[in-house]
Amino acid sequence: MRALVCAAYGAIENLRIEDVPVPKPKAGEILVRVGAAGVSFAAMLGVQGKHQNKPPLPYVPGNEMAGHVVELGAGVTSVKVGQRITTGVSQGAYAEYAVATAANAVVIPETMPYAEATNFPTLYPTAYGVLKWKANLQPGEVMLVHGAGGGSGLTGIEVGKAMGATVIASAGGADKLKAAQEAGADHLIDYRTEDLRTRVLELTGGRGADVVYDPVGGSAFDISLRCIAPEGRLIPMGFASGTVPQIPANILLVKNVTVIGFYYGYYNGWGGKSEPSPKEAKALATRRAMVADAHAELMRWFTEGKLKATVAATLDLADWVKAFKLIEERTVVGKAVLVP
Repeated sequence: MRALVCAAYGAIENLRIEDVPVPKPKAGEILVRVGAAGVSFAAMLGVQGKHQNKPPLPYVPGNEMAGHVVELGAGVTSVKVGQRITTGVSQGAYAEYAVATAANAVVIPETMPYAEATNFPTLYPTAYGVLKWKANLQPGEVMLVHGAGGGSGLTGIEVGKAMGATVIASAGGADKLKAAQEAGADHLIDYRTEDLRTRVLELTGGRGADVVYDPVGGSAFDISLRCIAPEGRLIPMGFASGTVPQIPANILLVKNVTVIGFYYGYYNGWGGKSEPSPKEAKALATRRAMVADAHAELMRWFTEGKLKATVAATLDLADWVKAFKLIEERTVVGKAVLVP
């Protein structure tokens, strides 16, 4: 099968398309004919050797995919051959075929294209987990979204609106702000031409945002601490700026602010032990049940038209460099997808 292979950590340009054997699903796994695979910042960090999870080399990158099931591993009963699914994987999505944990597979409607479905393995459940499980976002609260023109930001806006929040979107440039507005943002801030802190305080009557959704890090994180409301919740869930911020604890103390980390892979077992202890396996099953409940609500919101699952760019696997440059240079407005 055709696959994009990382033989050594480094530049995206060093990846190569190779002919590799079709993987065989183990017990509890499924084999999927990949219809589309999401291009993510996390996958890029993995190739560069900068992600916390480093698969043994060589490996096939890619963490998000949608396609149809072609083979079941031993003991799999949750899905059937032929069903259309979307799922996240720790690696392997940038190929014609990929194996995935059956417990993480989500059956998608016949009307949902594979490209759009790649928003659901990571982006939407991450936004859901950040806002519902961690931030405990309440209807009527004010939420500030950084990186609002990217895939993570747009899904954050949509999930926040579905939960009843007032959303302030921060992005750089008219095109990204237009996309944020179309996703449902109530207020727009161009951080390139406006003072972010001043505008947030103006829009909130001087109080600040109750929740900050931050996939960017860097200066955005620092500014957020100066325009967050008392008892506000700031959730760092990515560092697209390339800079990991340092937390000034004095501000947390004075404003009673909570900073909560979030890594979605913890909830579905990405990068976990291949043979967990009984206690660990039970805890993982509980977390996966939370994920299943989240997906059920997300799919309901999709059918109700509250989630758009927008795809901005669909490229052939051979155009991987172009696809990753869209992510690295932050020029894509929405989701980018590779088709093996």
